[in-house]
Amino acid sequence: MSDAASPTPPSAALDLVAPRGYCAGVDRAIETVERALDELGPPVYVRGEIVHNRHVVDTLAERGAVFVPTELEVPEGATIILSAHGVAPEVYDNCRDRGLRVIDATCPLVSKVHAEVRRFASRGATVLLVGHADHDEVIGTRGEAADRVIVVEDADQARTVEVPDPLRVALTTQTTLSLDDTAEIVRILRERFPALELPPKSDICYATQNRQDAVKSAVGMGADLVLVVGSQNSSNSNRMVEVGQASGAEAHLIENAAAVDPSWLDGKRRVALTAGASAPEVLVREVAEMLERLGFDRTGAELPSAEGVVFALPREVRAAR
Repeated sequence: MSDAASPTPPSAALDLVAPRGYCAGVDRAIETVERALDELGPPVYVRGEIVHNRHVVDTLAERGAVFVPTELEVPEGATIILSAHGVAPEVYDNCRDRGLRVIDATCPLVSKVHAEVRRFASRGATVLLVGHADHDEVIGTRGEAADRVIVVEDADQARTVEVPDPLRVALTTQTTLSLDDTAEIVRILRERFPALELPPKSDICYATQNRQDAVKSAVGMGADLVLVVGSQNSSNSNRMVEVGQASGAEAHLIENAAAVDPSWLDGKRRVALTAGASAPEVLVREVAEMLERLGFDRTGAELPSAEGVVFALPREVRAAR
């Protein structure tokens, strides 16, 4: 959008919401690619988008990362980095057959869900995987035991899903949902399958829940417009928009400052600005600076997050730099 005359009322405020932006798993995945490029030099192949953000992917591509849809397109003997979303076991098999050097950037929280699926399936249970069937994370997780995993996307499917043995059934979830997203689905499944076994600890990513809670809080404090910086294919970013809308505010997902529609700002007195877990802070700053030029008084958390979670890098790149 252009920096034309401000459509905002005199007392309009811009609230920078925290936590926002990179979670520990995303930060780990991006640094993995950066260190691999530093250590090995380009090209370094990456299976799929390392994280679901176009700006991040384009920036890494400029440095020499080559993003491919499948490991089968990587030259034999080359290095391949697996994205934060995780992959099915057959991908590792294909990499081994092609003699690829694998650097696994799968988020540890996703790896935890993979391990749960293997454990439940090994006991003969049918695993109900709550999530979006076409999401990269769910595709990879389901691949751990495709003959025993059933994806449940919503409450309607939870009411109708059938399992071979109701006494041997377990539950896992996509990490980028939230407790709010899954509460009704889990309630229905537990009611239908009293023997339903759940993981000892929730599969929900701490960052997903924290960012959604922050959006709710911002709307509760008076925000009448929520802008979420993130890519269209980012599950957690889309859920943040839905939370803003459900909380009573107008909410939109934007890739960057240029995606802001001036009509959204008409009459708004408080705009909450945040970002999904795979969106870089530089994009948030660009939006904030644009809104300041349009007359919004900047308040809130200048630092994007302070969640205290750090994941160790894959061993192949820990010594890089």
